[in-house]
Amino acid sequence: MQRAAKEAGRVAKGQELEVEHLVEITEIDPKQARRLLRRHGADWPKLRDEAEALKTED
Repeated sequence: MQRAAKEAGRVAKGQELEVEHLVEITEIDPKQARRLLRRHGADWPKLRDEAEALKTED
């Protein structure tokens, strides 16, 4: 059970394209993109909003 929870926190290999796309369109780093994708899934409007908020924090 613990292993499944740990794996759920990772971005799957197939989602790496989504990470790359999010990095391209928002100019955040890949680590931040992975964290946002784990948190919000494929909710792209929410992902863009959160990424913009991260950029303004820097």
